[in-house]
Amino acid sequence: MKGSLPMKMKNYRMTLQYDGTRYSGWQKQGNTKNTIQGRLENILLKMTGTETEIHGSGRTDAGVHALAQIANFKCGTSLSEKQIQDYLNEYLPPDIRVLSLTEASSRFHARLNTAKKHYRYIIDTNTVQDVFTRQYRTHFPENLSIKDIKAAASLLLGEHDFKSFCDNKHMKKSTIRRIDSIHIKMEAGILTIDFLGNGFLYHMIRILVGTLLEIGLKKRRPEDITAILQAKDRTAAGFTAQPQGLYLVKVFY
Repeated sequence: MKGSLPMKMKNYRMTLQYDGTRYSGWQKQGNTKNTIQGRLENILLKMTGTETEIHGSGRTDAGVHALAQIANFKCGTSLSEKQIQDYLNEYLPPDIRVLSLTEASSRFHARLNTAKKHYRYIIDTNTVQDVFTRQYRTHFPENLSIKDIKAAASLLLGEHDFKSFCDNKHMKKSTIRRIDSIHIKMEAGILTIDFLGNGFLYHMIRILVGTLLEIGLKKRRPEDITAILQAKDRTAAGFTAQPQGLYLVKVFY
C-alpha cells in the first residue's frame, strides 16, 4: 500500500451559544481575528491540520449574543462527534460554547436551509441601570407607551419590503421578508420584544426596535409604519438600537 486512504468528509451540524460582548461579530474579517467564526475555524485547523470553513445560520453583529446559533462544517476526522465537541470546548474561550454537535446530511447548510428565526431584544427602562446586566440589555430610561408600540408592531406583521429597515445601502438581493409574530412584554421596567420571521436584513431588528422606541416616545405615530415601509428608504425609519440587547434565540429548519 502506498499510504492510508483519506478520511471520508462528513458534514457536522452544531448548536452554539455565545456572549458577543467582546467579539467583532460572527463573520471572520481580514482586519481582526476576534470573531466567532474565526475562533472556531482556527481550532478546527489545529484539530484537523486543514482549513475548514464554518457556515453560520446568520451573521450576528459585534456585541450581539446567541442562545442557539446553528452552524455547519465539513471535515474528515477519526474523532467521534463527542470528541470533536469536547475538543472545541476545550480550546474555545469560556464565552463561546458548543452545546451540541452531530453529523448531518451532506446537503444540510446552516444558512441556506433556514426556514425561520427567532430574535429577542431586551431593554432596561429603569432610571438606574443594573450593573450586572449592562452588557445584555440596552439601557433606555424613558417612559414608553407600550400600547402605541404594540399598535405599530401589528402593522409590521406579514410580508413587506423592509428596505427602509436595512442598513445595507448596496443591497442587491430582495429586501422582502415576512414577520410572523412580534411579542411585546413589559415587566419590572424590562421591555422584551420577540421577533419571529423567515429572515432579517442587515441591522433590521435593531432598526425596527429603534423605530418602535421612537413611537413609544410619541415622536412618531403607530400608523407611520405604513409610510415608512412604503418609502423604501433607510432615512424614513428610526435609529439603530444598540447591539447588546439583541439575541439570536432559535433557528428553525
